[in-house]
Amino acid sequence: MIDSFSLLTLNCFGGYLPYPSHRLLALAQELEHRSNQVVCLQEIQLHRYQKLLVKACSSYSYSLYEPYLHCPRGGLLTLSRLPITSKHFEPYIERGLWYTPMLMDKLLYKGMLITKLTWASIPIIIINTHILANYVGDWERNGMYARVEEKQLQQLAKTVRSQPSDSIIIVVGDFNIPRGSKHYHDFLANSGLADPLAGDTRPTLRIPPGVPSRYSLPIDYAFVRMPSTSSLKIDCDLCFSNKYQINRWHQDYLSDHNGIEIRIRTT
Repeated sequence: MIDSFSLLTLNCFGGYLPYPSHRLLALAQELEHRSNQVVCLQEIQLHRYQKLLVKACSSYSYSLYEPYLHCPRGGLLTLSRLPITSKHFEPYIERGLWYTPMLMDKLLYKGMLITKLTWASIPIIIINTHILANYVGDWERNGMYARVEEKQLQQLAKTVRSQPSDSIIIVVGDFNIPRGSKHYHDFLANSGLADPLAGDTRPTLRIPPGVPSRYSLPIDYAFVRMPSTSSLKIDCDLCFSNKYQINRWHQDYLSDHNGIEIRIRTT
């Protein structure tokens, strides 16, 4: 039996700029060298990037996604080295308005990619998700973006609560809400999840030049709910915070986000 289970989550910025193929190939090389059993990726906006990652991450025998028109549904991809027992995609009922910048989120058809597997005879349920972007930085639930985020988080919390109590629940992704906000506290209370990085103020979003510094916030998470009878230890930290070799001539960050790695150990 392997005495630890590890998962890595990253918004991999698989869009159109800058040079995504080179970055994603560099990311895949790093993932191949790591020991994580599961990797959850968000923001894969074209099928060719999903295919690139699946091919380059050859040690991950299982690739989970929901096919859609131009990209995986929700822009979500889960890779696993452990056998998968089931996979399901649940779309968010509320996905925003067509005639606003929410259009980009609607085109991705955002939702939850729910994967089930077993480790150390314990069922694990992994929910990979990407909540609506808050384009105006309204964290007080007053504007239209915050209201849609609230509805998505309520649906996500309901889905979490419905999962079996004997399972480890891991909910990861880009939530687009800062740690400590009202949305954050309400979601933890409604879902029964815990944040292993609670109180950590290190930003997970790496803002580009010209964007106000108030957007540099911790908005990516790896939340957990442990079975009440378990005696397991959780370690969690940021990763991919440094620059990597993208090609022979160029170093850069692998994404505009930092990743998060969570490790669960037997005691």
